[in-house]
Amino acid sequence: MRKSTKDLFPIVNYVLLTLIGLVTLFPLYYVVVVSFMDPSEYLKGGLRLFPSTWSLASYKYLLSTKSFLNASMVSGFLAIVGTFCSLVITAALSYALSRRRMPARRAILLLMLLTTLFNPGMIPPYLLVRDLHLINSVWALIIPVLTSGWYVILMKGFFDSIPDSLEEAAQMDGCNDIGIWFRIILPLSLPSLAAFGLFYAVSYWNTFFSAVLYITDSSKWPLQVLLQNMLIDSSTSAGGGAAQELMAEQSIPPETLKMAAVVIATVPILLVYPFLQKHFAKGVMVGSIKG
Repeated sequence: MRKSTKDLFPIVNYVLLTLIGLVTLFPLYYVVVVSFMDPSEYLKGGLRLFPSTWSLASYKYLLSTKSFLNASMVSGFLAIVGTFCSLVITAALSYALSRRRMPARRAILLLMLLTTLFNPGMIPPYLLVRDLHLINSVWALIIPVLTSGWYVILMKGFFDSIPDSLEEAAQMDGCNDIGIWFRIILPLSLPSLAAFGLFYAVSYWNTFFSAVLYITDSSKWPLQVLLQNMLIDSSTSAGGGAAQELMAEQSIPPETLKMAAVVIATVPILLVYPFLQKHFAKGVMVGSIKG
């Protein structure tokens, strides 16, 4: 009796997990199907799990629209330039804090820890961005979030695992601190850089709330803000001028345009992850267990 119950549990477990997985994946599958569905077939109505006619009309229209291309370029700029700048700042600060010879090291670490415990809210960052004259500037979405205290602490744990003997050997060969950082520390830190680079890239690509606060010019919206305005009732003023321009094409159903925009906004991050996968798990684990 015990043996039969023991054999039955994995089967029930696999069946339940498979059902949960299918329920979770179905909305994603339906979004992809509708985005590739022929407009005339979608207008017939009804739930279609597999279109009889595949079409790229929605994608062609989106990629030919100036507002969508501008939003994609802004999001791409944020993801590439923002991630690079954040990695440089985070890696440099983490490496400096991992060296015991740095003056006021403990005080700076305490200040970094406080930033992870207390959130200033919404008004102080907005006043800072306004006083720096960064309103309606793409840099307002990068400079205030260049680094994170939590990421600095985790990456510091990774740098702590690098033995000091490597630096001493490099110094004996005449290498200065900058040379040590570029030639020795960074190459050894690829797993950590890949992990945090993916975190930063996803965060910048999905920039939404800060763009709503700091960007009032619809031509400088990132992709997520434009997508949100497309998903709400774009026939009203709430949709914004850029969203209304996208939905102006009467021959293509608005729903297929929305689904195609969701797919385009999702695919880039899905394509980046496989290239960083071999470094990702190692980077996260090493940075989390070292202190």
